[in-house]
Amino acid sequence: MPGLPSLWALEGTWRLDRTIRHETGETDRFTGTCVFQRSGTRLLQDETGTLETGGASFEATRRYVWAESNGRLDVYFDDMRPFHSIPLNTEAPETVHLCDPDRYQVAYDFGRWPEWRATWRVEGPRKSYTMQSVYQPSDPAAHLAVTHAGVHNATKD
Repeated sequence: MPGLPSLWALEGTWRLDRTIRHETGETDRFTGTCVFQRSGTRLLQDETGTLETGGASFEATRRYVWAESNGRLDVYFDDMRPFHSIPLNTEAPETVHLCDPDRYQVAYDFGRWPEWRATWRVEGPRKSYTMQSVYQPSDPAAHLAVTHAGVHNATKD
């Protein structure tokens, strides 16, 4: 597969395993689910799960908004501020988000679809870590069928 063919290939529920490796040698882990749910012409990405850090664990959530435009996937924070953008149909797109004084660089890997990964390298005055997230579909057959059939479109509710 040369990369994601459309935004709608992400729709559905994914198992999410995330490892955060700090420059100090400490490792944090997040396990849970990631749901991409249709909202008009966009997908809402909701992550929920348990974060284990510093010997403690607690529930954590995160939301992003994804949209497709001109052959790209645009990712927004939940308040619709731009986060980053990647091209469709690219197996390993990369991009950078600058949030002065911090730098967030992401490399996506769609080469093992329907499993996919996002690896972030984060650097700033008070942070330095690598975060790898692995997304595996709760129903792999459904994700492959949607991807290959191309049955979803932006106007379907």
